[in-house]
Amino acid sequence: QVQLVESGGGLVQPGGSLRLSCTASEFSLGGYAIGWFRQAPGKEREGVACITSSEPTTYYPASLKGRFTISRDNAKNTVYLQMTSLKPEDTGVYYCALERAPRCTWYSGVANPLRAYEYDDWGQGTQVTVSS
Repeated sequence: QVQLVESGGGLVQPGGSLRLSCTASEFSLGGYAIGWFRQAPGKEREGVACITSSEPTTYYPASLKGRFTISRDNAKNTVYLQMTSLKPEDTGVYYCALERAPRCTWYSGVANPLRAYEYDDWGQGTQVTVSS
């Protein structure tokens, strides 16, 4: 089991920005696709971004493209999620997850193209609250 650890969550005003980080101890993330998901109270877990192990290629649901940016620094064994122009509906617990494959599994043409069941290892999550 891979121990993923998220950090960087917190309280931010609408329109603000946050950068989340995901890292792992004693395990190299470099060869795997990493996804970010979020879950609001009473709602299903939703995929917000994925990054492949190399090139790298990034994927976002159309509703979030332009506001969220996923990146990775393999030298630091860390994957980031930069979130800008945050809205109250972005509130939730954000999780990073590892897919035991180098590429992101992406379901084209559907509302939720990143599926949680494709990911094998998860962090404990970090809370993001967007409120004035």
